[in-house]
Amino acid sequence: MTIKAVVFDLDGTIVAFNLDYKTLRGEVRSYLLKMGVPSSLLKVNETIFEMLKETEIYMKNQGKPVTTLEEIRKEALKTAEKYEFEAAKQTNLLSGAFETLKMLKRAGLKIGLCTLSSEKSALYLLKKFKLDEYFDSIISRDRVNHVKPNSEHLQVVLKQLNTTPQETLVVGDSVTDMQCANDLKAIAVGLPSGVSTQQQLISHGANYIITSITDLPVLIERLNKPEPPSNE
Repeated sequence: MTIKAVVFDLDGTIVAFNLDYKTLRGEVRSYLLKMGVPSSLLKVNETIFEMLKETEIYMKNQGKPVTTLEEIRKEALKTAEKYEFEAAKQTNLLSGAFETLKMLKRAGLKIGLCTLSSEKSALYLLKKFKLDEYFDSIISRDRVNHVKPNSEHLQVVLKQLNTTPQETLVVGDSVTDMQCANDLKAIAVGLPSGVSTQQQLISHGANYIITSITDLPVLIERLNKPEPPSNE
């Protein structure tokens, strides 16, 4: 199958990950505790999305109205967006990202973005580094009901790109990206830039590991190269 599209994560893959996630997570957890969620359900090492999922289950079991759930989620993500936007103002583009996107676009590949960041932060970063023109689809957490590793997130990107999972590379630095790609049978490419180790990426389904984003064009060229005829 010929590779026709590449879907990227944003933080840690295209730009440096510098979000103060520990403080953000602590603030969201404190807010959810204040809203009545038992501390036993909110583990300190969980992502805010996992915390919100536990909150939703608990609130539904308590018979709380949907509007209450929506308000809690909205407030928690508003806090996240505040931290993300501050981080976006100070982050740097990863080495080789601009050149790689330019090469992929020139090669006629479709390019998508599948990010847990808010749309405000994602668009700010892409415009800041003049990358927005290279993306055919930009799907932030605001655009889906369920974020990655739930496959819905990636499915929305692929639908906009009008491409199949089998002809798509999913490039990211976390196990979340690998799980999402695996669920849809897309080709998972791990970039161990700090969030997850190479071993973690492999154990969660990475089909390939690259040490730099600049390795992507070479990998795609290799994958698209016709196999030599069998001598049998």
